[in-house]
Amino acid sequence: MSIPEIFGSNVFSRAVMKERLPKSVYKEVVSVMENGGTLSAASADTVADAMKCWAVEKGATHYTHWFQPLTGATAEKHDSFLTSPDEMGHTLMQLSGKKLIMGEPDASSFPSGGLRATSYARGYTAWDITSPAFVKEQSCCGTVLCIPTVFVSYTGEALDTKTPLLRSMEAVSKQGIRICRLFGNTKATHLTASVGPEQEYFLVDRKLYEQRKDLIYTGRTLFGAPAPKGQELDDHYFGKIRTRVGSFMKDLNVELWKYGITATTQHNEVAPAQHEMAPIFSTANVAVDQNNLAMETMKRVAYAHDMSCLLHEKPYAGVNGSGKHNNWSLGTDTGENLFDPGDKPEENLQFQLVLACVMSAVDKHADLLRDSASNVGNDHRLGAQEAPPAIISIFLGDQLEALVEKIVDGDAPTVVPGELDTGVSTVPVLKKDATDRNRTSPFAFTGNRFEFRMVGSSDNIAGPNTALNAIMAEAFCDAADALEGAEDFETACKAYVKDLMTKHQRIVFNGDGYSEAWVEEAARRGLPNIKCMVDAIPVLTQPDVVEMFEKFGVYTKAELESREEVSYENYAKRIGVEAKVMIHMAGKQYIPSVIAYSTTLAESVAAVEAAGADASVQKELLNKVSALLKDAQAALTQLKQVYAETDAMDDIPAMAKEYRYTVIPVMDALRAPIDELEMLVDSDYWPVPSYGDLMYDV
Repeated sequence: MSIPEIFGSNVFSRAVMKERLPKSVYKEVVSVMENGGTLSAASADTVADAMKCWAVEKGATHYTHWFQPLTGATAEKHDSFLTSPDEMGHTLMQLSGKKLIMGEPDASSFPSGGLRATSYARGYTAWDITSPAFVKEQSCCGTVLCIPTVFVSYTGEALDTKTPLLRSMEAVSKQGIRICRLFGNTKATHLTASVGPEQEYFLVDRKLYEQRKDLIYTGRTLFGAPAPKGQELDDHYFGKIRTRVGSFMKDLNVELWKYGITATTQHNEVAPAQHEMAPIFSTANVAVDQNNLAMETMKRVAYAHDMSCLLHEKPYAGVNGSGKHNNWSLGTDTGENLFDPGDKPEENLQFQLVLACVMSAVDKHADLLRDSASNVGNDHRLGAQEAPPAIISIFLGDQLEALVEKIVDGDAPTVVPGELDTGVSTVPVLKKDATDRNRTSPFAFTGNRFEFRMVGSSDNIAGPNTALNAIMAEAFCDAADALEGAEDFETACKAYVKDLMTKHQRIVFNGDGYSEAWVEEAARRGLPNIKCMVDAIPVLTQPDVVEMFEKFGVYTKAELESREEVSYENYAKRIGVEAKVMIHMAGKQYIPSVIAYSTTLAESVAAVEAAGADASVQKELLNKVSALLKDAQAALTQLKQVYAETDAMDDIPAMAKEYRYTVIPVMDALRAPIDELEMLVDSDYWPVPSYGDLMYDV
């Protein structure tokens, strides 16, 4: 099949609906998708039957409401299309409109942060009509029709990541249209948040993966000495794709294209065995669904190629970790991108106002954005010499920074993008972009969008985009409130832009975000530097954050409190698992292996001395190994103790902080001697594959 034939073949898209639904029903569906509302019961039945017939033709026997609980993963419960047999024992394949629109999974077994007591189980899934249904072809359980849904409690609170995202999309649309109206745009009816997530990942041979308990249980290596060659030569980035990896990428593309995911970019990333896939922009909620589906598909396709796909932010120490650059933009239904500065941004007052709103939103809620990109794995990545620092700032590039300075101070020169002549007669003169790219910036303007680079590779991007949409809704609302009804709009708008940019200019930084000088400068500017997830979590229930989210109907205070509790619990549980895995591996694999090696080494020393030869080298090695073995055993004993004490705590936030500030340092203390031992002990005795094996045997 050709790409046009493959693309979207497993999606119940608008084209499929138009072909299979009566015109009146199709028109009603499109109206609800674009304008909101509820399908009539008759139309819902018609859509459900058409969807069922389409899925059955593709081999589906079951359907599921596919949703995104607060576990960080997706969830699904499969129900067959079968009806009850009649008196002759015959059954039919059926899907009603009621079952399409609403489901009832058990809500007590998912994280709720206290929103649901264990004794109260009822929760509801409800069809997200704006995100197309699709079929998953799974060798394990056949073909299943997946219906994207939200997930809420019996009392209406959001128990998922999608419900707040959809609310935030409506909020930023409503407030953004007010901005458009200020500039005479009466045709646009709504604003759309669009997202294009770049997905980084590692591949590892599955047989080697299965020999590492840390990879199996935690997704990252908890021990491991550096390989002789890492990323020092910068030769892996954009390098030749290995045959085995290329075969994986080819099959991955086909599977993603079937789902209508516009996977267009594939390449080697900086670290050995690290790669990237990037799609074209989609509407935010569709992009979220597709990215979750893409991560699941990566793992499935990798398994088919006898590999495992690692989505953890830091699978290996000493080489770059993986992120998910979240490219975000806002545009009208008439095709206007609000982040497009045009050819003359110095004359584009609407863009200047939008830019001022972005500066205000990011500066006021830098701590919230930092929290939205927080997870356990990302703590190992953010702030290192590979990823944006933990300090939020905006990179605008020379042209827009000069524009801001001119608006604020009135004396900055206008920067006009020029041309680039390579000096080669056969190469055309290149038209330069308005801005360079800054890979050290957490929030960078890249021409007509902002790239939120802090997001972790394993993260559900619903959270970061919910935050972005909400803080922009607030900034747009403030601007519209200030400017609507102004007698001299242009004068008032220019004054408002200048005031906003002056107040929030501190958030703009075009320099090296990796430098120590920036850390010092950011402190002088008063910018927050939240270094870990545990310290970021309390942001969720700060009064200004609660007020902002409640004002625009994105989260209630109770929903924010629940997410705070879930975040603390998630952190504590994940670090607790890592501690237990380290105890297991050190006690049952590393230390026994080192003892076996040192015993053999001691026997070698005795044999050499008995022969009257010089055993000084063997003795020196034995002494080093024995000393490190003693350190490892002492650290293991301490880790067992601090883990047991921490695990017994009842206060979840206190437990999470104890894991961060007491347990993790002891885990580091255990890793250090074992990693050093790996460089001394004969490889025949070492119980697990090395970093070199893991990163280069793919």
